[in-house]
Amino acid sequence: MPEPQVTTIDVHDDEQLAAWHAVESAALAERPFALQRSAAALAASVRVPSRYRRVHLLTARVAGEMVGVADLRMGTRDNLHLAGLEINVHPDHRRQGVGTALWEAADALRLAEGRTTVAGEAHGPLGPAGPGAAVTFARSLGFTSVHTEEHLAVRLPVDPITADLLTRDVPGYEVLTWTGRCPDEHRAAYLTMRNQMNADVPTGELAVIPVVLDEERLADSEERLARSYVTIVAAALRVADGAMGGYSVVFLDRSDDAALQDDTLVMPEHRGLGLGMQLKQATRAVVEAEHPGRRVLHTWTAPGNAAMYRTNIAFGYAPVELMHEMQRVD
Repeated sequence: MPEPQVTTIDVHDDEQLAAWHAVESAALAERPFALQRSAAALAASVRVPSRYRRVHLLTARVAGEMVGVADLRMGTRDNLHLAGLEINVHPDHRRQGVGTALWEAADALRLAEGRTTVAGEAHGPLGPAGPGAAVTFARSLGFTSVHTEEHLAVRLPVDPITADLLTRDVPGYEVLTWTGRCPDEHRAAYLTMRNQMNADVPTGELAVIPVVLDEERLADSEERLARSYVTIVAAALRVADGAMGGYSVVFLDRSDDAALQDDTLVMPEHRGLGLGMQLKQATRAVVEAEHPGRRVLHTWTAPGNAAMYRTNIAFGYAPVELMHEMQRVD
């Protein structure tokens, strides 16, 4: 077999970007619950460069055919020691050196920028079936698994009787919802909660420094997300003093039926009351009422995050695969 030829693609070339996305799709197809960004979301994220990170999309070709892809991302203001990397190889071309060739090319790029740590996700089966091919491949390159989370999924719409049983108001709190940009009157409190989430989220031994959001960075994130995703947020307001007790956010890809339950946070002094479940139910209700075509809601939770894991299972989520944060430190 000829040696794979690895190059960086021109992200403004429609044909190249479509082929890159098609290889990623083929690689993920064997995972029934894999959550992939749409081609439109990919294009929006890479064609308008972010001031906070640089992206390199690599491709491996054999005899002119694109057979593998890699996504290398490096922050420009935070975590300057770190590079994020995802590699996907078409199922028909695995175990032929394609993944290794992509790794070597990506590794040269990150070394040229002085990055000493590389991290990326690898999904595998639950239970005793073993870590899976992706984890095994990463380990062969010197990566270790430093954190695990279960990929959980729940089908929509939720059974009305089940939804009614789970929907319980927490006395003394009002739940607000909004779509898209956070309203001005709540931005300061929302920033505080987002930074609390970044500080609290379990990351195991992943060598990442929590990013501190400010108004500029929040606005940039909202603007970029709006190009490809509908963002639905629920926030709990304590009636007595107006203090924000927590939030939950769901992202809906505008170009397909993907639905992702992302952050859910209850602030420390508001925990133990059931706000987490109330917030999740509020976002679910908006998704089902305003976007009835969505059929599966995804989230990721570390089993060691006991309170949130219990809330997710009670909500109706079930584990479908295991996600490993793989890391290599020079």
